[in-house]
Amino acid sequence: MKKYYTLLFLSILFISNNIKAQESTTRPDKLYTMSGIGFSLPVGETSDYLKPKFSTSLGLNLGLGKGGLFLYPKVSLHAYSYNEITPDAGYNYALKEGRVTTYLLNVMLGYRKITGKFAFYGFAGGGGGIILTPRVTVNTPGLQAKMDNISNGMGTIEAGAGTEYNIGGAALFVEASYMRGFSKIQNRNYSVVPISVGIKPNLSKLFRKK
Repeated sequence: MKKYYTLLFLSILFISNNIKAQESTTRPDKLYTMSGIGFSLPVGETSDYLKPKFSTSLGLNLGLGKGGLFLYPKVSLHAYSYNEITPDAGYNYALKEGRVTTYLLNVMLGYRKITGKFAFYGFAGGGGGIILTPRVTVNTPGLQAKMDNISNGMGTIEAGAGTEYNIGGAALFVEASYMRGFSKIQNRNYSVVPISVGIKPNLSKLFRKK
């Protein structure tokens, strides 16, 4: 029993010293929040029914361990101009110049290399969410048209790269990626290239020992 308590005490002491050592060597990029603006460019057959509009993205970069690895959850709020190729089942008209909006969350693993004030990083992962597409119902006798949205569930994968420039308490960034959906819209794949610029406030000091 004494050996058990001795081993337990030594384990707790080791873990405590390890935590203190990590706290004293906190990464300068331990935690960033990010917000970006830009465009999501449809590629391949996706460009048959989508055209890019203004898009935004929100996320976090959480450093893992002492190296350059980080966890990267990101919400993509892309907007597109939408031109139906064929009407949805049960509808008689194909909508033109509509608006599509995405609500997609991808959780990715990335690696960052810091060189002076610049940093370069890559990332890859997956997730999903919904894509809202509009459709129109026309009441010809009543001279009326009604538009509503349908929610399309979409699983996604995403991989990309970016660069950052340190301006003190934050970093300016430029990022590009490739995103592919597992479901289809208008019987066509969803494949896009999001490009964004923005700012990443550095909150790493919250992890530093006072």
